[in-house]
Amino acid sequence: MARNRVIYQSEAVFCNKDASLSGGYKQLERVQSANYSFSINRQDINQYGQLGKLDSIQLDAPTVNADLSYYLSDGFTERVLGFYVKNATEPEAGFVSGHLADGSGRNLIVLTTPEGTDADLPVRSSLVATNQSIGIGNAYLSDYSVEMAVGAIPTVSVSFDALNINADANGAAISSPAINPVDGTAVTHPDGLEIPNATTGQGTIAALRPGNITVDISNFNTSGLANIGTTADGAHIQSASLSIPMSRSTLERLGSKSAYARSVDFPVTATLSVSAIVNELQATNLVDIAADEEEKDVTISIVNDAGVKAVEYTLKGCSMDSQAISSSIGSNKSIDLTFSTSVGGPADTSHGVFMSGISDTAV
Repeated sequence: MARNRVIYQSEAVFCNKDASLSGGYKQLERVQSANYSFSINRQDINQYGQLGKLDSIQLDAPTVNADLSYYLSDGFTERVLGFYVKNATEPEAGFVSGHLADGSGRNLIVLTTPEGTDADLPVRSSLVATNQSIGIGNAYLSDYSVEMAVGAIPTVSVSFDALNINADANGAAISSPAINPVDGTAVTHPDGLEIPNATTGQGTIAALRPGNITVDISNFNTSGLANIGTTADGAHIQSASLSIPMSRSTLERLGSKSAYARSVDFPVTATLSVSAIVNELQATNLVDIAADEEEKDVTISIVNDAGVKAVEYTLKGCSMDSQAISSSIGSNKSIDLTFSTSVGGPADTSHGVFMSGISDTAV
């Protein structure tokens, strides 16, 4: 029976760490949206003496984009997506270090079950013929951002540039969406992809509360026009947004219709934007602020309802880039601050963004 529609109930999103493999897929937790698109750039061929075009040919590799949003929890979803999330037993490394090298990218699979059924039923096999799927092949991270604000659940958005997209109407043999970056041929697995059963209630944290977020910018309290408080007396921060853009260049060559790599454009700069209610002004001078070239750290910590630290972001080697104070009738006087740090190499533990989480689930 044909579906009348598809809603979130019937969808689950999976990811693996290597597009060339048939297995290694894990389900992403707390997904709120999933969007994908492709476009093909063609050039019309015209000539003198004929009004209509002779042909329309493809000059560049097709552009495939995908973006997801999900609630921040314990770091599990970040691990599945290939980010480095330190737990209690692991050494420190850069958060995006796993996305700096080209590699083959990742595959994203959006599984769709029959209308009116939960995709998260453990008893439902994800490889039955009634299921369908959309696959995003050779997906490379192009942006990671997390939004935190008073009255809102902390939410992560990720974007990918990919090389291919496919659809399967028969869930009994989901084909790989990946292509071989060397020659542009499809990656085939005779037995289909090894997509696990979707599960219900993954993780121990349903969602994190804004009241459990602490943004520690106390290292910069002497470098600003306003005193917005410290972690000791309760900073009056209203929102914080962390963004790690990783724009990529499409590398092509003669003799191939496909891009052979989507390489990161360096340098990569992570930015933290903070908005807060002004407490008191403090004695300072722009000359002194500009002269302060010492690199400092900023920390964002979120605990669960039991008071256990669920996730923590640390921006190392930060600089303060801007401050803007605004006031008007009927509203609180506010200040907007921007901090930035450069993303270092995989072995650089002094610069960039670092994340830790309580999830220790192997991925």
